[in-house]
Amino acid sequence: MSKAGLISLVVALAVAVSAVTAEPASRTLYLIRHGFYDYHDERAPEIGKGLLPLGIAQARLTGSRLRSLPVRFSTVYFSTFTRARETALVIRQDLDSLAVIESDLLSECTPPTWREDVMADQTQSELVACREQLEAAFAKFFVPSPGEPRHEVLVCHGNVIRYFVTRVLRVDPLSWLGMSIGNCSLTVVRVNSDGTMKLLLFGDVGHIPPNLQTGLDSEGRALVVPRGD
Repeated sequence: MSKAGLISLVVALAVAVSAVTAEPASRTLYLIRHGFYDYHDERAPEIGKGLLPLGIAQARLTGSRLRSLPVRFSTVYFSTFTRARETALVIRQDLDSLAVIESDLLSECTPPTWREDVMADQTQSELVACREQLEAAFAKFFVPSPGEPRHEVLVCHGNVIRYFVTRVLRVDPLSWLGMSIGNCSLTVVRVNSDGTMKLLLFGDVGHIPPNLQTGLDSEGRALVVPRGD
């Protein structure tokens, strides 16, 4: 082996050892529900159901809020659904064009709940698959960061975020429907270096004017341009 090759090998081994032995650090997750989208789009959610102008405006406001925070974000993750991807791409424009990573673990689904009317529309296999997906997502994202503190954005869905919150608080996951969460709301969870967690913020829409808020009790709104007489 050449001298240059030997040096490269030593450096690679040192990096690998450093990654293995790095002390855990905190990880702060910024969970964003996607913006308002076209509920009447008949295409599959992975293909269509994109953001409406109101949803784009909500995402712009969310990106501006994240940019104002005194932290350095490392990654933006988003679900496979069109409305989540479009929201993430709008937000990313305010975050120095960070890398965006798609994850099917963050895609929308309906986990088990106490609400019998909701369960009536789901098959047992769908409920089991959703719970397994969300548990896998929780195990992947809600863990300490290796080496140094990290701040990561997860653009996903209302059901997903509410399920995560029940797991963070260690309450019955069946209770996730006891919470409401608006479009482009901000939920923040800090995972400490020892693996304990703290819910810092839930469903905050303070960055969105009341007349632009949706997803709580304000469906039917739209972003329109007034016409003069």
